[in-house]
Amino acid sequence: MAGGHLIAAHLDHRRSYDDFYYVYPVISRRSHGVSIGVNLNPDKACNFDCIYCEVDRTSAPRRKDVDLDVLKLELREMLRIYQDGTLFARKPFADAPASWRGINDIAFSGDGEPTTCRVFEQAVEAVWQVREEMGLDTTKLVLITDATCLERPGVRRGIRRMQEGAHEIWAKLDAGTDNYYRLVNRSAVPFARILKNIARTAAWCPLIIQSLFLRVSGEPPPESEIAAYAARLNEIQAKGGKILGLQIYTTARPAPMPWATPLSQKELNHLAALVKKLTGLPLEIFHGKAA
Repeated sequence: MAGGHLIAAHLDHRRSYDDFYYVYPVISRRSHGVSIGVNLNPDKACNFDCIYCEVDRTSAPRRKDVDLDVLKLELREMLRIYQDGTLFARKPFADAPASWRGINDIAFSGDGEPTTCRVFEQAVEAVWQVREEMGLDTTKLVLITDATCLERPGVRRGIRRMQEGAHEIWAKLDAGTDNYYRLVNRSAVPFARILKNIARTAAWCPLIIQSLFLRVSGEPPPESEIAAYAARLNEIQAKGGKILGLQIYTTARPAPMPWATPLSQKELNHLAALVKKLTGLPLEIFHGKAA
């Protein structure tokens, strides 16, 4: 299968599928295959307002609640059509080569920050149950989080439940300084809280750090910012936090802000090499569409 078809498949990350409210499939470049998304934010609530976010918050959500019974029904059906091959009869999944048709994970992600969901802990349990029912108990559960709510007791309990089986926690960190954090993530949550939540969680649950870097008004992140970012990672480890690795990537699809554009392959490789030199951490690089 031509590489262009694979690119087309992973560029299509619509968080909807037919009439489903909560469950959607994607071909994920970071998962290297099929990822089944669980959207716990149909209300589009998020405590970040990232300049690269593709979620349309101007249109009204189809619903605002999380009905766990409906979520379980949708997940069962999605896993069924994955298992019987029906999923790959339609685009963009029909374009995925055989090597990318394995189900890599079931991921809590979607139109907002999943840990803001009031029934996050119960949602983890619901997904866990369906995963076992469908004979996919070795499939990873993944939490993709901006780390703003990792200190909440229900969130901690949900993560500890995930730790009982195959799992990964991907915590977002896009900056090394408060100013750059406010420029890119545009959140009212203090940067210090993000760093504290990551460090404290990583002390009892090893994390993968996912970091998106891009050009802002034509300028890539300055090297001083990348050095500060690396210093934050080193501080987390010095406090006893375990970082399994880094996902360094740039935008693959057009951002809503026209002045937020992807790094070139050369720029991203240079940035990643600097981070590797300063931290020694293992990392993966995911280039944008043009790479």
